[in-house]
Amino acid sequence: MIWVKAMHVIFMVTWFAGLFYQARLYIYHLQTTDEEGHQRFIVMERRLFIIMTIGAALTLGCGFWLLALQPLYLEMLWVQTKLALVAGLVLYHGYLWKIHSDLARKKCRHSARWLRVFNEVPAIGLILIIVLAVVRPF
Repeated sequence: MIWVKAMHVIFMVTWFAGLFYQARLYIYHLQTTDEEGHQRFIVMERRLFIIMTIGAALTLGCGFWLLALQPLYLEMLWVQTKLALVAGLVLYHGYLWKIHSDLARKKCRHSARWLRVFNEVPAIGLILIIVLAVVRPF
């Protein structure tokens, strides 16, 4: 079980690195004015999204594996809360793809300021998830 936990944390770091940087790329993308820069950002965002999605899938896979090994965890409130936060991050991840698609079509309705605030969501999620997993407050 300890190896599965280690893999879970490693893949989670990969996922979060992508979550932290993807919205930052969108801010830079919004600020570009030339077509060459626009196309470059589309490629960079897509590639990062692929790597981030692999990290997310492996994180979730290892998480479900851990729950299969210890199904009693599902009865614990801290695990249920953690899973709710993870579900929110999965939705956030999906919304990042929508923003990417909008930027690629030059139809993004969000400002750079909005994206800066939006970029803080995974940090809050990470803090809460780590506190839940380590401290297990309830």
